[in-house]
Amino acid sequence: MDIYNSLQILISGIICGLIIFQTAFVAPTVFKDLAEDNRAPFLRAIFPKLFKALIILGLLVLIFSFLKTSDSLIGYVVGGVTLISGAICNSIIPATNQARDEKNDKKFSVLHTISVSLTIGTLLVNLLWIFI
Repeated sequence: MDIYNSLQILISGIICGLIIFQTAFVAPTVFKDLAEDNRAPFLRAIFPKLFKALIILGLLVLIFSFLKTSDSLIGYVVGGVTLISGAICNSIIPATNQARDEKNDKKFSVLHTISVSLTIGTLLVNLLWIFI
């Protein structure tokens, strides 16, 4: 296993850790321990940071895919899915926030479902390293 492959696996572990931490610790804490009027500002501050981190980490996985000597496509898939999913999720944040502010529950639900689905997909794709 070369250094680039090891770095890709490490980065995927970081990505999985970020997503699991956000899901298992941050979100439940926000909804359990923060006053309702403090939730939205906090969530609107933290989620862009998560998605930007995913974009950067996905880009790093792609860069290491170009640098490694094997012909394996898994790094390209993992990096590409992570980068694109992070970019889509980040780009729909303003529309999601606007839908919430305007109490447009249907639009909010659709956008939130897209974001959650892409994030879960990113988690699953980054777990692929375990099975190869």
